[in-house]
Amino acid sequence: MITDNTTPPRARYDDDALDALREQGDPLADETVAAMFRRGEVGDLNTLMRFFSTTGDPLPGRLPAAAAAYFEATAMPPAWVDWDVMERARLFFMDNAAHINTGLSFAAMPVTYAVPRMSRLLASTHSLSYPSRRMANTGQFVTYLMRTNSFAEGSTFIPAAQKVRLLHAAVRHHLREGGHWDLAADGIPICQEDMIGGQILFSILVLDAMHRLGVHMSEEGAEAYFYAWRVVAYMLGCDMSAVPENLTEARAYCDLYLLRNLGPSPEGVALNAQLMRMYEDVVPGTLFDPMVPATIRFLVGDTIAAWLEIPRSGWDTAAKAVPVVLGLLETIEDSSPYAEWALDKAGSLLAGFELSALTRGRVMHHAIPAELKSEYDVRPPRSGRWVPPPATSAGLSPAG
Repeated sequence: MITDNTTPPRARYDDDALDALREQGDPLADETVAAMFRRGEVGDLNTLMRFFSTTGDPLPGRLPAAAAAYFEATAMPPAWVDWDVMERARLFFMDNAAHINTGLSFAAMPVTYAVPRMSRLLASTHSLSYPSRRMANTGQFVTYLMRTNSFAEGSTFIPAAQKVRLLHAAVRHHLREGGHWDLAADGIPICQEDMIGGQILFSILVLDAMHRLGVHMSEEGAEAYFYAWRVVAYMLGCDMSAVPENLTEARAYCDLYLLRNLGPSPEGVALNAQLMRMYEDVVPGTLFDPMVPATIRFLVGDTIAAWLEIPRSGWDTAAKAVPVVLGLLETIEDSSPYAEWALDKAGSLLAGFELSALTRGRVMHHAIPAELKSEYDVRPPRSGRWVPPPATSAGLSPAG
């Protein structure tokens, strides 16, 4: 049973609080997945989930009982949603779609690869050669969230969130039951600390990237965008008593989370290298290929760039000029409603092109893995990992 937990989040975060979150999973989704594995129903679920992609569609008749109960219990948004704020978030996304996608692609995604526990987990669940699937899933998920009907009948967002939540539970099941995960060292795989951390990285780090790029945005718009991700946290099974309520609390969580978890790993290097190659393939030709690592370095800073082994080049200086160009465009945008419409339309088309290139025009399906492929091989945690000093890691400053 899902509870609508509206207990105010902790006013401050400390190591003890995040240590406790590291030992928590998602009981509802975990119990659902465990029941389906016990009864051998995962294959049936994956087949039938393709026929359930829109809110309001009847659940497939042969859906396993545990899955049917789960989908019914998680079909509604939280009772506390402020729909006016969600509409401000949608308008913020429409105005900044291309910039938000840039922040997701060139900042938030690489930073997740600089969390060794996260990169080991990601390496265990999908081929290192195809990070495009995760990027496509994320981009499509955000697009679904920011549609006008995201929580209404006909929505594609709610079924997508329900499936992602089950996918996370399935990965937890495999890693715990298969003995591939060091529970003593790393806690529960896809634990509450990381689930909340993921929502924070995809919200506040995107806003940080936009700020670093010189994008003009209001405090109200930024708070609304974060609020939308707070709703996502609820839909994905996060413990809402621990999820930050606003950007100030999110900053405190983000800084501590990164300080505790950032570091180098071979899986992170491999994942990011493939991610950069994917971005280079999306852009026609090769002339601007060096701008990919240069932009990532500019947005995540030198420390994380070094951990991910992002190469330096003469284009690093060119990346620093991007805020100047964007500032000029925004000055033009502010000068005329026609210019504003034209640039917003161009940004929307660019974002659509990026998503279309990643998804190849297909709807991304979230299948529950029947097993973790052995060739992905979860490596044991490394011992003696260097912990970065606070001044260079938490703020992700370019000088770091």
